[in-house]
Amino acid sequence: MDALEAPRFTTQVRVRYADTDAAGVAYYANYLVFFEVARVELLRALGCPITEVERRGFHLPVIEAHVRYRRPARLDDLLDVTLVKGHLGPASFEFDYEVTREGELVTTGWTRLACVDAGTGRAVALPEWLLDLFERIPVAAQVGR
Repeated sequence: MDALEAPRFTTQVRVRYADTDAAGVAYYANYLVFFEVARVELLRALGCPITEVERRGFHLPVIEAHVRYRRPARLDDLLDVTLVKGHLGPASFEFDYEVTREGELVTTGWTRLACVDAGTGRAVALPEWLLDLFERIPVAAQVGR
């Protein structure tokens, strides 16, 4: 599947004062927060907010992450954070991310998340309802704006 045809979701994040360092540049670790915002907003847009995932007895912790910084984001920038569905494994899944500002690429990255039983803390198979949600991610559409 072509990258432009991959299921994707875009939301916006404004760089707040608290997100920046002394130079007014978005602090490097906050890009992982921006990625999390995209994941949580995706679930909400699909009709299953993260609170519902937890109510069903699951946690979705990040177990691996990578970020590549290309250009700085600065205080008050309005960023588009696009999440692209990646590999689905038996008990984990991946998302790729692109962060842009007015069409200019700022940051790319990816995360791998595990599906964990909230009671035991052990990894479990992705439940069918979560796989069904991932199938509903739109292809090459910008939703959640």
